Amino acid sequence: MTVTNLNDRSGLRRRTHHAAPEPGKGGESVSRRRSGAVRRREQGVGWAMLGPAVLLLILFVVVPALLAFGLAFTNARLLAPYAPSFVGLDNFVRLFQDETFWHSLLNVAYFAVVVVPLQSGIALAMALLINVKVRGVNFFRTLYFLPVVTSMVVVSLLWLFIYRQDGLLNEIIDRVTFGLVHGPDWLNNTSTAMPAIILMSVWQAAGFHMIIWLSGLQTIPADLYEAAAIDGVSGWQRFRFITWPSLRPTRNLILVTITIQALSLFTQINVMTQGGPLDSTSTIVFQAVRAGFQQQETSYASAISLVFFVLVLIVSGAQRYFTREKS
Repeated sequence: MTVTNLNDRSGLRRRTHHAAPEPGKGGESVSRRRSGAVRRREQGVGWAMLGPAVLLLILFVVVPALLAFGLAFTNARLLAPYAPSFVGLDNFVRLFQDETFWHSLLNVAYFAVVVVPLQSGIALAMALLINVKVRGVNFFRTLYFLPVVTSMVVVSLLWLFIYRQDGLLNEIIDRVTFGLVHGPDWLNNTSTAMPAIILMSVWQAAGFHMIIWLSGLQTIPADLYEAAAIDGVSGWQRFRFITWPSLRPTRNLILVTITIQALSLFTQINVMTQGGPLDSTSTIVFQAVRAGFQQQETSYASAISLVFFVLVLIVSGAQRYFTREKS
């Protein structure tokens, strides 16, 4: 074999060696393409699962909101022989001149001012009571939460019988006082109708916010309480300096949710009082429903709903501003 042949074979081996792909690069490319396909497939599955919910949200929230905004500036009725026409701000002028609207606004404000601190305080006390590891605590958790899973219509009908003139509450008052005190007709008295609604609403919804408080309590590190016990801190000081500050995010959430629920008061009023007596329990949502379905004034009901939306937006924004974390 000559030197020339050896040189040719050596050069061929070098060329073949340099032309071969570096190990790992081809595998990385295939793996990258495969991971991209998997990612696209997962995104497709995610959008497919999200699609029905988005469709329902658009159909039952976005579209009605846009229709309400448009109808508020017309004279549309639920059943009318003529086509709706643009009337500008006439519905809003009529609304702000309506005494029932201002009564409803005051009733909602009164309900919210009383219910928000009362319901959140009772729910927190219940959460503190059941946030212990003792036998039978699950029974009380279920008992406190039971009114929440009961339909508000059913609860309202139950309390409607309790509040009757010859109902259970007045019977208890009569027996406890040996007939010396006779309870009023709670729902037909302007001075007692709204307090009666407040009592029933707090009883029904406190269990829900108890669960939220309980979830917040269980996120507080036990080391803080152990250190406080070693230092001889009292129960009130432990609550004031450990529990209450640690519940700030939970407190803000509960404040917003209870306020929105209070402002949207409707079912209890619709079942128990129909806004009476003398509009003492009328609310903005009840007025909107009555105008839209009973009086068939769709445009006027849309104007009420639009004002209610702006009111809730302002109140929620103010709460978020005053409860924000200050740097």
